[in-house]
Amino acid sequence: MIINSINNCCYYFQGAVNIGYVNSGENGLLIDAGIDKATMKKVLKILKENELPVTYLFITHAHADHYGGAAYLQNTENIYTFAPAIEAAILRNPLLEPLYLFQGNMPLPEMRNKFLEGEPIVVDEEVAEGYHAFGDKKFQCIALPGHSINQFGVIIDEVLYAADAYFSEEQLHKHKIPFIIDAKATLNSLNLIKTIECVGALPGHGQYETAFQETVEANITYHLEILDSIQSIIDEQKEEGISHENVISLVCEKWLVELKNISMWMLFRTAITSYVTYLVSEEKVELFISNNKLRIKSK
Repeated sequence: MIINSINNCCYYFQGAVNIGYVNSGENGLLIDAGIDKATMKKVLKILKENELPVTYLFITHAHADHYGGAAYLQNTENIYTFAPAIEAAILRNPLLEPLYLFQGNMPLPEMRNKFLEGEPIVVDEEVAEGYHAFGDKKFQCIALPGHSINQFGVIIDEVLYAADAYFSEEQLHKHKIPFIIDAKATLNSLNLIKTIECVGALPGHGQYETAFQETVEANITYHLEILDSIQSIIDEQKEEGISHENVISLVCEKWLVELKNISMWMLFRTAITSYVTYLVSEEKVELFISNNKLRIKSK
C-alpha cells in the first residue's frame, strides 16, 4: 500500500477499498477506514513514516469494507469521528447490516463476518449536507444515496471523495451487478455527480480521475442496461407473472453471477430487488401475491 498525492493537501491510499486523506497543518482527516485492523495498521504506518498527522475520521457510509478498520484507529489514536445520520446508527450498531440483509431476521452466524459486520465505533458528530470543518480546513458534505441509505461524498479543495456513489468500469464488470439498495437514488446521485465542479474525483473502488464524468456516465449506462434486462425477463412471463425468487435466479443467470453462499445471495437479492422497485415506481411492473408467493408482472 502506498499514499498517492492529488494536490498539496489531498491524498489517497489505493487498494481494494480506497481511503482518502487530507492534511491541514497539525490535523489530518481520513476518509473511510478500510476493511480491518490490518489495513488500518498499514495506513497508520505510512502516515507516521511521512510525518502526517491523523486526528479526524469521516465515514462515508456504514458498509464494513469502509469502516472495518475504524475501531482499531479509535483505540490507537485520539480521533474525532464524523458520519452521516442513519449511517451513524449502523456504525454504532453494526449488527443492523446483516440484520437488514437477512430481511429483519436474526442473521445466521455465517453472515456475521468482517465483510458484513465490522466492530462498533464511536461517532462524535452526525453531519448533514453542507459545510463542516476539521481544524482550520473546511469541507463540503454532499448526500449521494443509493448504494446505501444516506451515503455522503466529501468535497475538499476541489477534490470529490465520492465513496461508492460510482465505481470504475473494471469494478462494474467484475461484480456484474453492483450492490445498491435504491436504483432511483443511485441514478439521481450519478446525475448529480456529473454537475459537481471539481478538479477530480475518487470512487471507493477504482482510480482517481480528472475526467471522472466519463466513468460516471458509464455507470449510468450500466445501471440502465441492468434495468432493461430485468424488464425483459419480467415481460417474458406475460400475465401470470414471475416469482420474486425466480427473478433473482434468472437475473443472476443472465449476468453470469454464480451465488456461492447465503451472504452472496442476500446481497444480490437486495440489489436486484432495488431495480425491481425502481420499475414499480415507474409503473412498468407491479407486485402481487399469488398462492402465497410474491410475484412480479409487467403493466
